[in-house]
Amino acid sequence: MKKFIKSVLFAGCLVFLPFASFAAPVDINSASSAEISKSLDGVGKAKADAIVAYRKAHGNFKSPQDLTKVKGISAKTVEKNKKNIKLGVGTSMPNTSLPPGS
Repeated sequence: MKKFIKSVLFAGCLVFLPFASFAAPVDINSASSAEISKSLDGVGKAKADAIVAYRKAHGNFKSPQDLTKVKGISAKTVEKNKKNIKLGVGTSMPNTSLPPGS
């Protein structure tokens, strides 16, 4: 009986496991590096940190393809995740203003 219960539990885990590992849509213009790394396949913490750093330095991404400007993000990675890459409304630009008195 214990063997049967273990088999049923194991089969149940196998059925639901794929649903837990799918990537989820993410707004690359507002998401944290943790959200990006959880949501995009092939993007770990280091690449997600690079995405956020690039966004802070250069402003919001205007298209998913702009991600290829980030070191370590290939066109293949963008293509694989294109259904999950969302662009938030509005575009923020990097802070290039001069300090007061300049």
